[in-house]
Amino acid sequence: MKRILALAACLLLLAHPTADACTNVIVTKGASADGSCMVTYAADSHQLFGELYFRPAANHPAGAMLDVYDWDSGFYRGKIAQVPHTYQTVGNMNEHQLIIMETTFGGRPNLENKDGIIDYGSLIYITLQRARTAREAIRIMDQLVQTYGYCSEGETFSVADKDECWIFEIVGKGEQKGAVWVAVRIPDGMISAHANQSRIHHFPLNDPENCLYAPDVISFAREKGFFTGSDAEFSFCDAYCPADWGGLRGCEARVWSAFRLLGGKNFDADKYLDFAWGENPANKMPLYIKPEGKVTVKALADVMRDHYEGTPFDFSEDVGAGISRLPYRWRPMSFELDGKEYLFERSIATQQTGFWYLGQARGWLPDVVGGLLWFGVDDAATSALTPIYTNINAVPECFREGNGSMIEYSPTSAFWLFNRVAQFAYLFYDRVQPEVRAAIDAYENENVEMVKALDARALKMVENGNERQAKRMLTEWCQHRSQQLFDQWTNMSNYLLVKFMDGNVKRQNPDGSFQDNGSGKPIPASPMHPAFRERWLRGVVKDHGAVMEVKK
Repeated sequence: MKRILALAACLLLLAHPTADACTNVIVTKGASADGSCMVTYAADSHQLFGELYFRPAANHPAGAMLDVYDWDSGFYRGKIAQVPHTYQTVGNMNEHQLIIMETTFGGRPNLENKDGIIDYGSLIYITLQRARTAREAIRIMDQLVQTYGYCSEGETFSVADKDECWIFEIVGKGEQKGAVWVAVRIPDGMISAHANQSRIHHFPLNDPENCLYAPDVISFAREKGFFTGSDAEFSFCDAYCPADWGGLRGCEARVWSAFRLLGGKNFDADKYLDFAWGENPANKMPLYIKPEGKVTVKALADVMRDHYEGTPFDFSEDVGAGISRLPYRWRPMSFELDGKEYLFERSIATQQTGFWYLGQARGWLPDVVGGLLWFGVDDAATSALTPIYTNINAVPECFREGNGSMIEYSPTSAFWLFNRVAQFAYLFYDRVQPEVRAAIDAYENENVEMVKALDARALKMVENGNERQAKRMLTEWCQHRSQQLFDQWTNMSNYLLVKFMDGNVKRQNPDGSFQDNGSGKPIPASPMHPAFRERWLRGVVKDHGAVMEVKK
């Protein structure tokens, strides 16, 4: 989705109500704790509703056409030829465990093909319906944009299957139909990430096993004046999306933080701090790194909850964080004061997330059981992921498409429920968030164990020739488990209101019940009032102390 551009353009773009940004983290099977290929995706947009897209497999008659609608705007783009058979898709995965996620980097201006039919969102979901493997997906994506034109900005895709993970970057050719692109396979045992800034630098020109690219990816850059050196010197990101302050500070800094969290001693965070800080674009981070340890589902999910805690970018400590160390800043993200421009930080976790995923392609299991999409709605820091198998027959009601929208409240929609809890957390973050996080951790850790048992049951059914029974069982379990999550968050919403109403904190007994005042009537004990943090108080005194000071 929309990347942060050069500083001046960055400040302008971030003030616009549709400016969005997403984050992906890619984990190869050799880097994961259970041997799965994993990809995360936070679909961050102020206008995107949190729901789970579901398209059953289907057969289509000869000559059938497919209407294409722009994923962001909903406007009609045109028709393309339909294929005889399309695969089932659930979110950004399909029935064959193929995963495609994205972030938008924008790139050079005027490279969108205004007459093209295929936008980046349509490219994802159409390809998921047609491809079984990552390599096949890359080939189909190329065919679609060359045939019908690519009408979006520059894009980075994460493309993964049961065996391989690829990072695939593409940009249009302006008035010319088609696109130029490059795809690099992430070596097994490594992890990668991208966050709205083109990341592929130099790449091998004669290694089709590990690198694929459009035949004119270099010549087109020369034609446009983006590059003048030898082929061996060509850099995709420098040619099509040169790094600027906004692209580094607002985008690559998120990759830096993900690498810091998962790389540990294998990633020298201090070495690349000036790059993430926006001061040294030549000091590029590697495209991929080796994680410090095998990455678990839970550890990867928690990376998506990062607010730069404990780093120089941590914005929960300045006076703007208020009384409760709030690691959020409402839009616009930029402002001007006394002739200088300023920008709030953009962390991985953000309030405007529509939905977020952690996709797992588990090659040791048959496709009926192996594809697993951990799904959540709204802010990753205040929401829990629930497991959704990609061969289910229907999605849970609380995530169903059409169950509410951004302008239509639905009491049965998980998106609206999770937003309600998040809004409360934003008011008293350092008090409420620990309670929310404890509930998230308990639910997700329980799911990790439940999935193991469920896998075994479903696998036995498949091995006994009862594939339909396995699908039905998985569907019913996902629906039941999602409803349990919905009910837990409903209870949490009520509990938080009672405990923290009006900024008071009600006292609790060891069993969690609220203390009364001993009168025998439902009157609470005297509430607690956590102390204000000194840095915030000093800011208040500096601004208004002369009026507030108590006179002896």
